Amino acid sequence: MNRGNLILKLNGCIAGLLLVLASGGSVFAMNSKPVASASSDPYANESKEQRDARMAWWRDARFGMFIHWGVYAVPAGTYGDKRIGGIGEHILRYASIPLDEYKDYATQFNPVNYDPDAWVRLAKAAGMKYIVITAKHHDGFALFDSKVSDWDVVDATPYGKDLIAPLAAACQRHGIKLGLYYSQAQDWIQGGAIQGAGPWVASQQPDLTMDDYIDRIAVPQVKEILSNYGPISVLWWDTPVAMTRERAAKLIEPLKLQPGIIHNNRLGGGFKGDTDTPEQHIPSDVDEHDWESCMTMNRTWGYKSYDTNWKSTETLVRNLVDIASKGGNYLLNIGPKADGSVPAASIDRLQAVGAWMQVYGDAIYGSQGSLFARPGWGRVTRKADPAGTILYLNVFDWQDGGRLFVPVGNEVLSCVLLNDREQSLEVEHGAGGLTVTMQGEAPNPVCSVIELRLQGEQALTGENMLRQAQDGTVLLTAEQATFDGAGNWMGIDNHHRSIHGWVNDKAWVSWTFTLKQAGHYRVELELGTEGENACTITVDRQTVPVALPKTESPYHFNQTLVGSVRLDQPGEVSLRIDPVAGQWKKVHLRSVRLLPVK
Repeated sequence: MNRGNLILKLNGCIAGLLLVLASGGSVFAMNSKPVASASSDPYANESKEQRDARMAWWRDARFGMFIHWGVYAVPAGTYGDKRIGGIGEHILRYASIPLDEYKDYATQFNPVNYDPDAWVRLAKAAGMKYIVITAKHHDGFALFDSKVSDWDVVDATPYGKDLIAPLAAACQRHGIKLGLYYSQAQDWIQGGAIQGAGPWVASQQPDLTMDDYIDRIAVPQVKEILSNYGPISVLWWDTPVAMTRERAAKLIEPLKLQPGIIHNNRLGGGFKGDTDTPEQHIPSDVDEHDWESCMTMNRTWGYKSYDTNWKSTETLVRNLVDIASKGGNYLLNIGPKADGSVPAASIDRLQAVGAWMQVYGDAIYGSQGSLFARPGWGRVTRKADPAGTILYLNVFDWQDGGRLFVPVGNEVLSCVLLNDREQSLEVEHGAGGLTVTMQGEAPNPVCSVIELRLQGEQALTGENMLRQAQDGTVLLTAEQATFDGAGNWMGIDNHHRSIHGWVNDKAWVSWTFTLKQAGHYRVELELGTEGENACTITVDRQTVPVALPKTESPYHFNQTLVGSVRLDQPGEVSLRIDPVAGQWKKVHLRSVRLLPVK
């Protein structure tokens, strides 16, 4: 696109627009407008009761579908004859594609196989309760008929029809909530913030200031998507680059068009939103707030034809269970092809997750976190019940005759398999809590669920879920760890059962466990690294300096003996790993093991 050729529709309803003709193209200047105030936030004075009522459906849902779709599905990860690394929807900037050339992809975007009813039925069959689709991503292309821009599916493609309207209708037919993703600040074709795209984009974009972009495109388009498609339950902002308080206030004002709408924490300008949005990872511990992990099934959000690194059904189910056990939602992505079809691998996995949800969904929908540490054998979700409390023991590691310790002191009303409530399991009362004995083969190889009904509210005994085994070993897994979150992408990767993305040398990882036997213990780490690293391990106030050798890759896990400690007193023991500043490269940590020295 030549400098100044801004693809906008002149709309007589846009007050204050002054069209100035200039050589080489069209330049738009805006009369100044009053800035929306912070009080524009429709929920600024909301009570806790009002917020709880507004968030109720979202908290009950626990599972939703993310859809990344746009003209980037045409190149499908390839530019010329070269495969472009990174996520598919960012191919414009990763490959430094000229803007005119990128816009030509729209002439090939013809989703004749788009079946919104089938998409919604797929989400519903998977057990999902809501859908969030990219109405406009960072390339500025709109999947809807925008009246303020020609860079949309109606005007720029041979398909020529609005894609959001039929999806909205299908969601209403099938009882699925609809959410719309909107990139409010970045627009690599039409202007807006370009920090994420690179300086080469600025030389091709029109002369449009950030404030003009907010006024001329972003605010009108947000009003369009909140006015033209019936009930919209979620507005999913993204990348708040260059978003001041004043700019964000203009965008939050249109939320009033959809009373009760939920929006996330990515608007910027100091607006916290309703939900936190950890991306591509699961936090270790979360506070009492609403959050949603958004994750891909492979490595990309937008479709890439050659990305076959698909997560297994086991990983997807266990991600869902892990997230629910911490009180969060799981927003799982699909990236449709340019013709509107959904990759077969995505369909297969969603159907498999749905088969599990059909049997075990009670352990997920409407559940809360368990309020105690994550056990090594799986996860625990919780619900209130008229008779008391229900704990769902989601067992990843089922062993016939194995024993599951639960640190609660309540009387037990029943303990049954969720897939067969006629089959009761033995429960033993002890001073520190309850112990459930598993019987027979695992009802489900991915995750079996035991329904434990307790009298009254959950009464925690304070006993630690992390306990020394009978043979004297102590196993501390990544899934059981607490870490401070200082690393932006630091989280739990259930596919590799590890803490991944640990690059920040100020981030730490810790566990607290119950030691039964005093003695001398060797300390082993199971981890993969990008290079040689240095850290300290502190166990019961004893600090051991550790040098970690480089492994074959960060996902090549080696068992490494790093030292030894003497623990003189049984009881609660803490173990913490701290990187040495300046001597820390990417680490993926799977476990720490303490082995008794005979």
